[in-house]
Amino acid sequence: MSRPLTVLVVDDEALARSRLRTLLGDCRQPEAHCLGEAGTAAQALAWLQHHPADVVLVDIHMPGADGLSLARALAGLTASPAVVFVTAHAEHALQAFELDAVDYLTKPVRLERLQLALQKVERLCQSRQGLAPDLLEESLTVQSRGRLERLPLAQVLYLKAELKYLTVVTATAAHLLEGSLSELEQRHGNRFIRIHRNALVARSALRALDRHEAGPDSSGWAVRLHGLDEALPVSRRQLSAVREAFGA
Repeated sequence: MSRPLTVLVVDDEALARSRLRTLLGDCRQPEAHCLGEAGTAAQALAWLQHHPADVVLVDIHMPGADGLSLARALAGLTASPAVVFVTAHAEHALQAFELDAVDYLTKPVRLERLQLALQKVERLCQSRQGLAPDLLEESLTVQSRGRLERLPLAQVLYLKAELKYLTVVTATAAHLLEGSLSELEQRHGNRFIRIHRNALVARSALRALDRHEAGPDSSGWAVRLHGLDEALPVSRRQLSAVREAFGA
């Protein structure tokens, strides 16, 4: 983008808004202009009815409707701004990313960290303008090395349900994800196929369907995936759908 990002700061504490405004004035890559401030979610929505903004920097804990409620409301706008949460409370990070927040910053915010978040916003704005459509790639928010990361779906080879979590496996690593296989199958059935009650695999990664040692609920067949040595058993119930995926 050739122009600076336009920003609305939403926080019920005036000092917190002032600090963010100062940090935004120091941002250079990209530049950002704070066009307005709001102390509540209602004030933010009223402001946005008359002023466009590229991004809203929003606190979570505020009087009345909180920042999460504001993010849900913003998602319904025709030209919705990007959302970056700025809060002293880290426990809402997963819920924030489920609302498609671009980033989640914890107070006190450092200039370098704010600039990284704004760079993500800038890339999102470019992709919406058709300058970089690949950056709108679907992703999952996973736990990796003690932090939350966005993992592009194109990198996922398979997902396996284990106890309260899902294990998300790529060619190089495994990550944890909260959720259910059924929900992911409904949302991304074009990308994944169920091979077992506890496993989804990427359709694009399917390499071979081989005979396999039979076990409980096993069909005696297993799939092999590009980029993975391990064979994944196919259940009797899913075998016909897997065969169909291979064109058999």
